[in-house]
Amino acid sequence: MSTIFFLIGCSVLVAIVFLLAFLWAQNNGQHTDLYTPSIRILMDDADDKPQVEEQSPTSK
Repeated sequence: MSTIFFLIGCSVLVAIVFLLAFLWAQNNGQHTDLYTPSIRILMDDADDKPQVEEQSPTSK
């Protein structure tokens, strides 16, 4: 019977830790932008584009 009480105590402790982590994430703005992550895959990254050098018309 004491094992049951120990396991219940451990599960309550783990639940409190997860609740505190969730509240910390909420207070730090972790979940404020819900739109951008869904469209980020559609945006072009500036680093992925190949660098194209423009040639002047006088250099041949």
